Amino acid sequence: MAGAVAVLLLLDLLRRLVDGSLGPSTLLTYLWTGLVIGLIYGLAGIGLSLTYSILNFANFAHGEYVTVGAFSGFSTAYLVAGGGIATLGNLFLLRPAAGQVGVSITSAPFAVVVGLLVAVVATVVVALVLDRVVYKPMRSAEGISLLIASIGVAFVVRYLLAIVYGTQRPGVTAGTQRYFVGEALGLGRFIVDAHQLIILVAAAVLVVGVHLLLTRTKLGKSMRAMADNEDLARVTGIPTERVIRSTWVLGGGLAGAAGFLLVLSQGTIAYNIGWRLLLLIFAAVILGGIGSVYGAVLGGIIIGIVQQASAVWLSGVWSDMTLPVTFALLIVILLIRPQGIYGGVETT
Repeated sequence: MAGAVAVLLLLDLLRRLVDGSLGPSTLLTYLWTGLVIGLIYGLAGIGLSLTYSILNFANFAHGEYVTVGAFSGFSTAYLVAGGGIATLGNLFLLRPAAGQVGVSITSAPFAVVVGLLVAVVATVVVALVLDRVVYKPMRSAEGISLLIASIGVAFVVRYLLAIVYGTQRPGVTAGTQRYFVGEALGLGRFIVDAHQLIILVAAAVLVVGVHLLLTRTKLGKSMRAMADNEDLARVTGIPTERVIRSTWVLGGGLAGAAGFLLVLSQGTIAYNIGWRLLLLIFAAVILGGIGSVYGAVLGGIIIGIVQQASAVWLSGVWSDMTLPVTFALLIVILLIRPQGIYGGVETT
């Protein structure tokens, strides 16, 4: 049944391309945007996948780590790029008094790079503090207790951010360089902007870095051993507490980077962006195979592309149906392969 639906959709897509109701440049834009957004889902999903496979609980506060990265990163970027435009307090709160500062990779590249680094560091600090205060004392409890605690943590962090930054959804980025691709090949004006390229490069570097960490270092091998069998890892002398802290560092850092890159992509920021993203991050992890780093990235890319490309059929009053369609695909794939695309509890 699922295969028949996929074939029908593919045939309809080809029909639209042939009769001109769908331009090649429009389709390429959907696919490119889906890839970029999917990489952000995948980056955030890596941390969630590692947390689940090593700590054995679903961390529902992971979306708030994404939000912490977004706000800490852009507050820093505004402080770096907005000197003389507004007071330090207004810059930090993303409320410049004298108009919009606006940050982009072309107008303020140093501010963007510093913001990304601070987003990673700040989220790591928050993740470690929350582990110390909330999760470590409960480490011997059942997974359901930790899960419920993480929901409570999510509410606390989210509304602390709302108290500090407010509940509005301001635009925080400026326009950036745009490149037209595909005209020489007769594909129309397929637009790629500099922010999307930076997201692609940053995501690739971070994924490769995680791969090297997990496969080439002693710490990475210890993390993989704990994911496979925590009791055996402890018996063989692996410092489990150090591995757990490293898991929070890695997961928190990637979530913070994903939050900053997400805002760089969409241009706006809000106190609940991580919470709104959480279901898609979970979907990416489950689709790729819980515990698999590569599965989280692949799952994120698939969900991002499906979410964007479904606009070919769902437009106008049906545009809000893209999210249900995305989760319908998730259900279909899991019915065919319940363990996910990669399957198994693997950290790589």
